[in-house]
Amino acid sequence: MFPVLTPAQVERVRRHGRVRAIAAGELLYDAGSADAAFYVVLAGRVDIVRTAADGDTPIQSLGERQFTGEVTLLARRRPLVRAQVAKAGEAIELTRDALLALVQTDSELSEILMRAFILRRVNLIARGLGDVVLIGSDYCASTIRVKEFLGRNNHPYSYVDLEREPDVQALLDRFHVSRDDIPVLICRGDIVLRDPTPAEIADCLGFNETIDSGKVRDLVVIGAGPAGLAAAVFAASEGLDVLVIESKVPGGQAATSSKIENFFGFPTGITGQALTSRGYTQAQKFGAEMMVAQGARRLDCSRRPYALDVGDGPPIRARTIVIASGADYRRPAVANLARYEGAGVYYAATFMESQLARGEPVVVIGGGNSAGQAAVFLAETAERVHLLVRREGLADTMSRYLIRRIEENPAIELHPWTELTSLAGENHLERVGWTDRRTGEATECAIRHVFVMAGALPATGWLAECLALDDKGFIRTGPDLDDAELRSAGWPLPRRPQLLETTLPGVFAVGDVRAGNVKRVASAVGEGSVSIAFVHQALGE
Repeated sequence: MFPVLTPAQVERVRRHGRVRAIAAGELLYDAGSADAAFYVVLAGRVDIVRTAADGDTPIQSLGERQFTGEVTLLARRRPLVRAQVAKAGEAIELTRDALLALVQTDSELSEILMRAFILRRVNLIARGLGDVVLIGSDYCASTIRVKEFLGRNNHPYSYVDLEREPDVQALLDRFHVSRDDIPVLICRGDIVLRDPTPAEIADCLGFNETIDSGKVRDLVVIGAGPAGLAAAVFAASEGLDVLVIESKVPGGQAATSSKIENFFGFPTGITGQALTSRGYTQAQKFGAEMMVAQGARRLDCSRRPYALDVGDGPPIRARTIVIASGADYRRPAVANLARYEGAGVYYAATFMESQLARGEPVVVIGGGNSAGQAAVFLAETAERVHLLVRREGLADTMSRYLIRRIEENPAIELHPWTELTSLAGENHLERVGWTDRRTGEATECAIRHVFVMAGALPATGWLAECLALDDKGFIRTGPDLDDAELRSAGWPLPRRPQLLETTLPGVFAVGDVRAGNVKRVASAVGEGSVSIAFVHQALGE
């Protein structure tokens, strides 16, 4: 986390910045300050401190040839800690743009700096040293939603659980909130948000405040799942001006996977969140900007550059677009399902959800790899896993290695030809019912946790009449487009659409939103990467 650079490495940093004196007591930057710079200490000492209303927490003292900063610098977001000079001396100062130029051109320093930045953020998360305090309950659906938003954005926070903290009333009284207000988010020490939306949290933490909505971008990527992040990494690394727009949280469905074991290069597997978090940071390293909790609402396809209505702000203009908006899991046709979403019904199986269900029986719904990964992962901590599948079995929809693990795990019980039919409980799910479609036999069990990972609905409702879709709402591209569709769309070019191109020139669809997609993370990453070759061609036309 806090390496010491060699003299030769320091000299290479010096070429990108300026050397200046630092005085004892000088504040290099404070938590929440705008335009924080990057510093390498040449002489003297700089203290890194997390400040909070309940007192300061020392993190590290930096001496000769050590450096400040973590991943907020790459994202152009406000720092979470204070950097103050404890002993006078000298330092090299780099702007954020100069830092990006350094990590993009010097591979050795890039590895050192990026590793330190990532580990520092991991340390802040593990210790809960952020600028946010969340007051809530693990039995509250909205609390789970807020925790997911902060976690998937890798933002450190302190959590106060109403069910477990003995002195929580004093904290509630201090900020004039009640138990009925939860979840309550105390942002930057003094802003109190009651049951906040993701957009309100993003605004309070300044996630999107440095994004210039008036720029015409070379490329706008819709969606920060594996396909969208791969497109952003390749485009930004090749010098394009890239903006990624994510309506929910980075990572897409892949980030909900407990472990992906068939992704090339990870023989022991990797969690979906770890994989997509690395892609997210990698895209920022190359200069891609990220807009979160602001989804694309409408595409104006009548002119170029194209215009995207996003949130309540001005339209975002783009010369080319990669649509990677993905798909959502289908919701079982149970009348009161929404009542228990986040309070017993979940659409992810990460460590957070597994702890809620520890030692209890659970239900997993679905027959694809995501459901298989969830079943195997939950079986490590749950009393029993009931896997409900509408088909005869798993052979047609799941990878063989997962099928074998399910078959050989005594904690997993497979229920073929079975669908969820009832949910019951007061404030939290308490009982679950399912029915065998062949025999009509109904079963009801005292189960408090259901994990839904069944089927997919494409996120294409915002596209209106701009693009050709198949009968299920997925975007048709490239060779799949016939002459009639191109004529109907008014295709203006003498050439036919490229491999991943839609009926709009320069607009591409990749990943789960594309008709005919292969539902694998590796395939989505491949499509996102390949699309950039076609983006370059479109920009040249």
